[in-house]
Amino acid sequence: MRNTFTIAWKETKAYFTTPTAYIVGAMFLVLTGIFFVFDMTRPFAEASVRNFVSWASLFIMFLAPLLTMRLLAEEQKMGTLELLLTAPVQDWEVVLGKYIASFVTLMVTVAFTFYYVVLLYVFATPDTGPILSAYFGLVLYGSAALAIGLMASSLSGNQIVAAVVGIGILLTLSFIDRIASIVEGLAADVLNGVSMNAHFTDFARGVIDTSHIVYYISMAAVFLFIAVRSLETRRWR
Repeated sequence: MRNTFTIAWKETKAYFTTPTAYIVGAMFLVLTGIFFVFDMTRPFAEASVRNFVSWASLFIMFLAPLLTMRLLAEEQKMGTLELLLTAPVQDWEVVLGKYIASFVTLMVTVAFTFYYVVLLYVFATPDTGPILSAYFGLVLYGSAALAIGLMASSLSGNQIVAAVVGIGILLTLSFIDRIASIVEGLAADVLNGVSMNAHFTDFARGVIDTSHIVYYISMAAVFLFIAVRSLETRRWR
């Protein structure tokens, strides 16, 4: 694990010593802030973050691939990935280290949205339970989205291609439940079962279901596994 944390620390510093984290984070905060204000200023507004975290999860679909697109794609383009893979470090350590760095960066960005929660407590009396569950769901959603983005980054040496592939996969997995509304039976159950949005809805409502937690953890594990396998194949090219 020492190699993993060394890589994670290196990548985390790289995020915060370049404009990437600040620009992407600022875009996320501005967009979520706009929708938070719109939600709070409408008539009979509810003192909760349910609508806010729903919009935040939508923005994470774009934020996560933007944060992860360079992690492996840039290494491939610069030719440093081969040097990294020939070093005394395991492929899974490389993937996990970079994943931890992106997760930390995303969590720092999300943490700044606590300002909106503070405003709710200043001007209203919201229920703490649904707020905690909503943020917990957002963390799980983000963890799965980052794994998907990192997997996409492992497939190409082009950062733009990696970002587009990651966003495409996330859009498909997020809105595939819309297709379930026009089919019936087992097909509808399967489509709802793999939909990221379908599993996020309960968290936004203040309900924590173990099956949803297992789903997001499993999604993150599966796509990280694919990313590791993608790196392993490069040893034999």
